[in-house]
Amino acid sequence: MNSNRKPARGGIGMMSSLAMKGPCLELVPRFEHASGVAVLAQFVGGVEIGKRLRAGDPSEIVIMAAAAIDEFVKQGLIVPGTRVDLVRSRIGMAVRSGAPRPDISTAEQLRRAVEEASAVAYSTGPSGVYLADLFRRWEIHSDKLRQSPPGVPAGDILARGDAEIAFQQISELLPVDGIDYVGPLPDDLQLVTVFSAGTNVRAQDPDAAQAFTDFLTAPEAIPVLERYGLELA
Repeated sequence: MNSNRKPARGGIGMMSSLAMKGPCLELVPRFEHASGVAVLAQFVGGVEIGKRLRAGDPSEIVIMAAAAIDEFVKQGLIVPGTRVDLVRSRIGMAVRSGAPRPDISTAEQLRRAVEEASAVAYSTGPSGVYLADLFRRWEIHSDKLRQSPPGVPAGDILARGDAEIAFQQISELLPVDGIDYVGPLPDDLQLVTVFSAGTNVRAQDPDAAQAFTDFLTAPEAIPVLERYGLELA
């Protein structure tokens, strides 16, 4: 992804939220091999992406929640009309490796699991905003909640023993070592987030950026996306 070889057509930059990190780690090398275009990939939290764009980061492609892409278009940071919806992502729950896996198949059982947990980790991304509101409505005491810093998976808090359960986008939980994925939130509590790509107004090679975006939505990408709990938007 940050290749030392000299590709035939140069290279492009990509900034992506962590929800797409797992599949991109597999798909970027395939794109590089097929196209001869190197991709310098950065995986950071949404807040950090905004800071870097406003500071003049020249990465051609930005991947994050569709609503955030739309906001960056309004701010003049993403080229209007370049948003491409990539995947639909759901929230899941995990426990530490080897720990009992609670039944979370209904809203009532999920709430019980949260109430009985000694500490609950969740993220600062779209899932974290949604869950923070859900926890308030459930009157979960704030002293048992552990919100991860921007760009840090909630699963990391869980893996090091600072929480008993963790919530985040399924694609962000699955790659974390030291935790076991339990399952998605029940349908009546689920939040589906669309993650999209957009072209940076400072892009030097928008054609290569479009080619990479097309690659992420090609049929060959579907099995990789599905392994991370994602589906084409």
